[in-house]
Amino acid sequence: MITKEEVAQVVSVLPNKIKIQVTDIEAFKENTESFSVGSYLRVSDSQDCALICIIENFTIEKNEEKKSQYILEAVPIGFLDSDKKFIRGGNNIAIPPTGVQPAKKEEIQSIYNAIEDKKMFCFSSLAQDTSIKIPVNGDKFFNKHIAVVGSTGSGKSHTVAKIIQEVTVVKEGKYEGLNNSHIIIFDIHSEYKQAFPDANYIDVDSLVLPYWLMNGEELEELLVESGENQAYNQTSLLRRLITRNKQIKSESEKVMFDTPVQFSIDEVANCIVNLSKETRNAKNPKSMCIKEGEKEFSNDEEKFDLYFEKEFDFEETKAQSINKGTYNDGTLEKFISRLKSKLTDKRLDFLLGEKVNGVSFEDTLIHLLGHRENENANVTIIDLSGVPFEVLSITVSLISRLMFEYGYYYKKHMEVTKKSHTPLLLVYEEAHKYVPKNQAAKFNSSRISIERIAKEGRKYGVTAMIVSQRPSEISESIFSQCNNFVSMRLTNPDDQNYVRRLLPDNLGPLTESLPTLREGEAIIIGDAIIMPSLVLMERCSPEPSSNDIDYLQEWKKQWLEVDFDKISERWKK
Repeated sequence: MITKEEVAQVVSVLPNKIKIQVTDIEAFKENTESFSVGSYLRVSDSQDCALICIIENFTIEKNEEKKSQYILEAVPIGFLDSDKKFIRGGNNIAIPPTGVQPAKKEEIQSIYNAIEDKKMFCFSSLAQDTSIKIPVNGDKFFNKHIAVVGSTGSGKSHTVAKIIQEVTVVKEGKYEGLNNSHIIIFDIHSEYKQAFPDANYIDVDSLVLPYWLMNGEELEELLVESGENQAYNQTSLLRRLITRNKQIKSESEKVMFDTPVQFSIDEVANCIVNLSKETRNAKNPKSMCIKEGEKEFSNDEEKFDLYFEKEFDFEETKAQSINKGTYNDGTLEKFISRLKSKLTDKRLDFLLGEKVNGVSFEDTLIHLLGHRENENANVTIIDLSGVPFEVLSITVSLISRLMFEYGYYYKKHMEVTKKSHTPLLLVYEEAHKYVPKNQAAKFNSSRISIERIAKEGRKYGVTAMIVSQRPSEISESIFSQCNNFVSMRLTNPDDQNYVRRLLPDNLGPLTESLPTLREGEAIIIGDAIIMPSLVLMERCSPEPSSNDIDYLQEWKKQWLEVDFDKISERWKK
């Protein structure tokens, strides 16, 4: 009987590739369930040691007897030693090799099972043979930033949901209740509520995100038009007034501009309006000509304290007796108009409305982290679909910054109390929409917050999962910090090239398959996996509501009347 070793032999060894001649392909692949480009080969140099290769391509030639023979080109990916330990790299082949055969299923599985048992985390199987499970090192996967990329319809949402569903059920031991996983999903298309029915679900109606927690960049992005000539002066004034208002509310002169304590945006608006109308005594510039009665102030802070109370009426200017105040020159008119427009915009009630004044800093953290009394949740879904686009970046920025700072201060608290860690994963769905590569001012706050998490978050137990269909459009500062990639089908050449740059040069077969991957197939690359692998993602249950609409099936149905009144009513809310 002819053995597989006799029908296949190595005919060429190159630095990063080997060529194998197969005289009888049917005998060679006998008892192999799947054999194709991307399949694994075992190139032996002794009875117990072998080089593991992946088939890159093949050609069919005619030999002297006019019989077909196959020339397989394979890329070495690692060496399996006598102890079945897998070592990355392909320079260990002895000359001449003794035989070639398809890698055995148990050999391939043993390669991936080299991960320590307690660190194994599995959510996919090998695309060529789905009976082979592909685990990753869970610690390395989650404590280093993750990128999940793929075109529309490639299965990104299912992949993200599957990973999160799996990690929320893993437990060490048989204890009752939730495990200690903490995940926040920024859900821009309202997809994930269906996949996580027990999640802490927050939409624009239940979101309470107090404006007084914003930092300088976020407040300026919300209230100041960066392109205006007076933008710098407006920003400077805004910072002074907010700092002073915070000091009054907290009764502490030590409070600074970025201290997370309450202030009143309405009182700040009153002060700005008063400054824009202010007139003063020409002979005594410290005396302001308020109609209720002229008042003299020893410094600006004393004046601001009064102006916070309400809008005052001022005397008209008079030659040689009443002059205009410092800001009474028309430069604040657009600023005031924009400020009042924001304060009366009902869509921004979650940021600027009355309800934000009734919550504390601690309430906000509990709200976002799912630590509700008797209703704790591993997953918080922040549904951004109803958030106005002009404040989307600010909303993401504020939550991200709060979570980073929470991680920082929790670690400090943990060092004192010796409590356990509570690591946090932030999932940025459609990340290219609020951290794009372009440097537009309207994305400054979210870019700064997420880049900070990408660069420093790991130290404080805060990591990011960047999910996008356009990886080439995401800020490179953020993407370059990702150590693990799950790349699904990509049809845009720029995106394909972006991901190819992440892969070693000797893994051509994987990179070439990016535009042709089936739905649910992905290439996993990074520190957490033994070697870059083409996998099939396991289906999640329940699934996110991201399935395509069956256009033809819906169009074939009878004409459907639309309730425009109900739609319009919802639209106007």
